[in-house]
Parts: sequence; structure tokens; C-alpha cells
Amino acid sequence: MIIREKYLEDIRPFYDKDLIKVITGIRRSGKSTLLEQIIAELKKKVNQNHIIYINFEDVTYTKLNEFQKLNDYILNLLKDKQKYYLLFDEIQNVAGWEKTINSLKATQNVSIFITGSNSDLLSGELATYLSGRYVSFKMQPFTFKEVCLLKKPSNYEDLFLDYIKWGGMPQRFEFEEEKQIRTYLSDVYDSIIMKDIIRRFKINDLDLFNRIMEYMMTTPAQSFSADNIVNYFKNYDNRVVSKETIYNYLEYMCQGLLINKVERYDVRGKRILNGKYKYYLTDLGLGRIMNTSKKEQLGAYVENIVYNELKYRGYDIKIGNIENTEIDFIALKDGKKEYYQVCYQIGDNEKISEREFGAYKEIDDNYPKYVLSMDKFDLSENGIIHKNIINWLLDK
Repeated sequence: MIIREKYLEDIRPFYDKDLIKVITGIRRSGKSTLLEQIIAELKKKVNQNHIIYINFEDVTYTKLNEFQKLNDYILNLLKDKQKYYLLFDEIQNVAGWEKTINSLKATQNVSIFITGSNSDLLSGELATYLSGRYVSFKMQPFTFKEVCLLKKPSNYEDLFLDYIKWGGMPQRFEFEEEKQIRTYLSDVYDSIIMKDIIRRFKINDLDLFNRIMEYMMTTPAQSFSADNIVNYFKNYDNRVVSKETIYNYLEYMCQGLLINKVERYDVRGKRILNGKYKYYLTDLGLGRIMNTSKKEQLGAYVENIVYNELKYRGYDIKIGNIENTEIDFIALKDGKKEYYQVCYQIGDNEKISEREFGAYKEIDDNYPKYVLSMDKFDLSENGIIHKNIINWLLDK
């Protein structure tokens, strides 16, 4: 176990606030462990009897599957008027959970933390459930820097190649053999698909959904075209599939946190290009288990890793479009802007160099412009900063 300091740093200022602390994230991304770390910090200043933790995936608490039962159970544990700290893990397993949470917040001296994985808790409906009285924190699987803290490697490059292949789901690092890792990730994937997507959205055409899901998981960081998928099913399966169905399925996948949708931004026109998206995997390991025969796309994989890292660092991210050129990422935070081009390796390939560095020719502002690759020598030119991607991920 490693300390998820970035998340703790974000949450600490709210430990004693009456806002409900909502921690969301894909299944098995470390939410339960984060709650344990919060509890460890609370114990340094709070009487242990005033810390109540319930994991609703623990069969011990199966009987608390309905909001009134949970409410009665908690009220029975509140013995005095001092502040209690209530930490509820996977709260969505309680029917009507928001009624108990809202009631406890309104009537008791409590600080409430909740985690959840499913679409109810991750969707825009959360604001309705909690009447705006909450602050949310979204967890991701391990970053590469966190993996290095865990593994303490002697060779960063070998570990990075492993990270490209199997991703950063925390528990997968408990296994050494490829077969065990694949089995574990398959179980996580199946749990997300069944519990957070298929049941939630009542998907009936499982074959179509699974085929679109496989396409998205095995082709990350690619420009998406619903027309291409519609034509594929029409030409090869003699099957009519509507674009509306495809986009609905993609939205379900986003709400289950398997993939993330990124908008395109017209750099010259300073506007969002509607209907023009790219999709990135929350974790490459979950894509790996679906990719048993397709050729590896190392460039797309490292681009996906950079997207997840920028997201972890708190950036708002867009894909840049300027005339016939694409900027991989425009990263915005605190009123500042950064540009990123990402490729696996440049070497002495002039064509790749021109593609990556030349993408910035039409951008005349003074915001930082980066090219990230696996190259170990500095290729910076004309004010464009080149960095080795591993060093960038480690903040070196």
C-alpha cells in the first residue's frame, strides 16, 4: 500500500466541514484504501468511538440494504453531541441511500464521507440526490509515479513497458504472473460491465454492446466516427444500427468510467467542435484483456497515459484542431494553457519529427508547447520543449 497523498491533500481541508465528501472512481481504483488512510489520519485527533466505517460490500452489513435500516443503525451509534465521522464505502448498495445521508447531515453533528462506483453516484443525478451539499473527488488507478513508489524499480523503462501493458489498477500489482493479472483484470472488467452498465441501463442487445465495447477498448486515442461503425455493421453484418444507439452505448461506458470522452477545440475559431470526440481508456490494463490479436499501438497507448496524467494533475483537456493539423492535448488550469504532442519515439525519423514539432507552426501564442516521447536525448527546438515521457511522468 502507498499513501495516495494527492487525494488526501485535496480532501483534508474538508475533514471537519459539513459538506458531504463524495469519492468516486472506477471499481478497484483504491477508494476503500483511501478511506482507510483518511481514518488513520482522523484517529490522530479524534476518539476512535466517533469514527464509524461501513463497507457495504461486506456481507456483515447486508441487512443495511435499505435507507431506513441504515438510518436507524447509525442513530443508535451516536451516543453524544460531539462530531462523528461517518465513512460509507460503496453506498450505492443501499436502496434510497441519499435519504439517510441528507437526513444525517441535516439533523446530526457529523462529517460524512461516501464512495461509490456505479452510475447513480457518478452521474449528474448526484447533484439532485444531495441537493448540492457536497464536494466530489474522482479517483484514478495508480499513476506511473505512484507505481514507482510502490515497486521501487531499478529500471524505470522496463516498469513503464509493464505499465503500458497492464495499466495501474492497484490490486493487479499483487500478482506476478501474466495469467493471474489477466484473470484479475477480467474479473474487474466483468464486474464493471454487469453491475455498472448492463444492469443499470437495461441493455438488451448484448452482442452489439459487447462488439462496440471491444472496439473502443482496443482502439484507444483514435478519432471516433459513428458513421464508420454504422457502415461496418451494414456492410459486413447486413445489420442496421443507428448512430443514436452507438452514442448511447458510449455514454453508458463513460458513466461506468471505462472510457473518457474528450472534446475537440477549434484553436482559430475558439469554439468546441460538436460531435467531434476522442475517447481514452481509464486504464490500459482493462483494454489489454480484450486485445488478444490486434497489433500493439504504442503511440496510442502513451498518448492515453499522458491524457490520464494530465487529468490526474487537474487539467481541463481538449483536443486541438487548427486547419488540417491536430494538437494532441490543450491542457487548461488556473487560467493557464499548455500544449502537448505525444508519440512513442522520434529518433532520427524526419517525418515523425516534422509531424510532432510542425503541429505548432500555426500557433503563435507564448504558452508552453511540449513534445513527449521515449527518446532519451533532448530534441527541443524553436522554443518547443521536448521531454522524455518517463521523466515527465516522474516530474524530472
